[in-house]
Amino acid sequence: MTDNDQKGINPGNKQNNLSKGKGPKNKINFYWIYGLLAVIFFAVYIMNMTGNAKKTDWRDLKEMLQSGDVEKIILVNKETAEIYIKQDQLSKDKYKDIRERGLGSGDQPQYFYEISSPEVFYKQVEQVQEGSEDQVYIDAENRRNWGGELLGWLIPIAVLVGVWLLIMRMMSRGGGGAGGQIFNIGKSKAQLFDKSTSVTINFQDVAGLEEAKIEIKEIVDFLKNPGKYTKLGGKIPKGALLVGPPGTGKTLLAKAVAGEAKVPFFSISGSDFVEMFVGVGASRVRDLFKQAKEKAPCIIFIDEIDAIGRTRGKNPMTGANDERENTLNQLLTEMDGFSSNTGVIILAATNRADILDRALVRAGRFDRQIHVELPDLEERKAIFKVHMRPIKMDDSIKVVFLAKQTPGFSGADIANVCNESALIAARQDKEVVGRQDFMDAIDRIIGGLEKRNKIISPKEKNVIAFHEAGHASVSWLLEHAHPLVKVTIIPRGKALGAAWYLPEERQITTFDQMFDEMTAALGGRASEKIIFGMVSTGALNDLEKVTKQAYNMVVYFGLNDKIGNISYYDSTGQQEYSFHKPFSEKTAEIIDKEIKELVEKAYERAVVLLKDNKDNLTQLANRLLEKEVIFSEDLEEVFGKRPWVVEEILSEENDVAAELNGAGEKVGVKEEEKESPKEEKTSENVDSEQKEA
Repeated sequence: MTDNDQKGINPGNKQNNLSKGKGPKNKINFYWIYGLLAVIFFAVYIMNMTGNAKKTDWRDLKEMLQSGDVEKIILVNKETAEIYIKQDQLSKDKYKDIRERGLGSGDQPQYFYEISSPEVFYKQVEQVQEGSEDQVYIDAENRRNWGGELLGWLIPIAVLVGVWLLIMRMMSRGGGGAGGQIFNIGKSKAQLFDKSTSVTINFQDVAGLEEAKIEIKEIVDFLKNPGKYTKLGGKIPKGALLVGPPGTGKTLLAKAVAGEAKVPFFSISGSDFVEMFVGVGASRVRDLFKQAKEKAPCIIFIDEIDAIGRTRGKNPMTGANDERENTLNQLLTEMDGFSSNTGVIILAATNRADILDRALVRAGRFDRQIHVELPDLEERKAIFKVHMRPIKMDDSIKVVFLAKQTPGFSGADIANVCNESALIAARQDKEVVGRQDFMDAIDRIIGGLEKRNKIISPKEKNVIAFHEAGHASVSWLLEHAHPLVKVTIIPRGKALGAAWYLPEERQITTFDQMFDEMTAALGGRASEKIIFGMVSTGALNDLEKVTKQAYNMVVYFGLNDKIGNISYYDSTGQQEYSFHKPFSEKTAEIIDKEIKELVEKAYERAVVLLKDNKDNLTQLANRLLEKEVIFSEDLEEVFGKRPWVVEEILSEENDVAAELNGAGEKVGVKEEEKESPKEEKTSENVDSEQKEA
């Protein structure tokens, strides 16, 4: 038995298969038929109107009547007069063109004359023939112009149909193919990557995600060598969910899978499923999996799956978003329903896994949750190496030096640093990108652009200097506060002053560490109160951070004695849909009281520290007014070395500060007016880190 027989193919029927229409056919274009019919109707209309008769005017008609050449006149529909010439008169020279037209027979008119008023035409003909013995009398006829009437109906319809087809074609071009057409609105909008549209990104282009790549590589390896796993009874995971903060490389990892797997790869966003029309989302899910089954084995990647994967039944208004829930129900059925999807693997990415429906993330649908976290020091070094490949750099740049400056940075942030450094160097017409360009790029990303031309009065500048000196002094005097590296009173972004810290990369945080950070954040306001006897609005950002920090300590982390070991944190993310707090009004009063006491206690502590070191505070502020930018060595000259800092760590900080040469180690910018985009993630506000821990 041959292979073809085993597959159910009869070789003898190949010719029959071709004859049955499996070969290419020449399709009939109906547009040609429509055009031909329009031409025919138009020709019939013209012929019914006048035939081949020649148009004449009243002067020639009057001459014909006076000379007795006219045999008869027929008035058609009171609009057109058909003139018939006598056969014996057609031989005259003036009718030569009529003979050439072939109008010599008497069954068709030789001329036609368009009239405006039948009564006037009758009188004119009678007046011309007065006294003539052989008078011609006008006959009247009513004729139906079938061609004209049909065209009168068909032309408007044809115009409407043509406009409709044109609009549909324009929608198809602008809407990305079949999905843009109104009749194909239920078709999937997923972009297919296969052999003809291959992805050039591979795992070598993804740095710093070693643990995540191990699990992803296993899925790719299963697609390439399934026998390695099936011989032991293993089954390929049906789905993998990539979870992590924004910018950590979830979508990039999916692109690398598309480039490595060498199988059809469908890419779509979660928001592409839901439209304003009912049933469209579920229809697109069905069409997507139908296409995937036809191309199995393949991979489907759904980016930002939380757009359709939110927990069902948690909407504040009943029935407000049923279409999204119907789409989710269809997705659940297709992923692991009654019918199996053998060979179809689902990859999805989200930064809000806590709000996803439990039925979506269970085993059998998403068997694996791959956490893509912010990179550590070694991972940042690898990411810098990837993004520094196309940049022409100075030999003095050290990757380790840059990685140490950017704790808390995501892969997207590091890519932005490399790009900004190249732009800054190009703006200054440099041949290569230097170390200072990288420092300026980190400055720009964290703190914003310097505004040296911003008008600040001497009094305001003095307040800003003491405010920043207060932050620097308190952070230097506290054991668990982040050590300061650089302080500036040059306006940057929306801040009038900024301070750069070197935060410790830790996974858990204690009460003492968080309380020291709160005290350091309130050092600016405490300094203003001690020196000037009043406070300003420059501490808005500090107060916001401290209030959130205290709230997290009391409500979420269980670090308050009166509230006790209780946490009101909701890991499912459903509290945002609730109209009620998870605690009573009495507990809310206690929480408010404890938060206020905690913040005030940190503020009083900062005041006491600065009063005890008022002379050093004043000396530091004056130095800041003079130089506008000071570093950790300036604080060491004023306050001395920090006694609780390990010697090797202190030497490392001094080396970094010395190497910066005025750039500073940009890690945690503290702004005085408004919050910096990087500050919550990289500076004193570590509540998000605690939540993740």
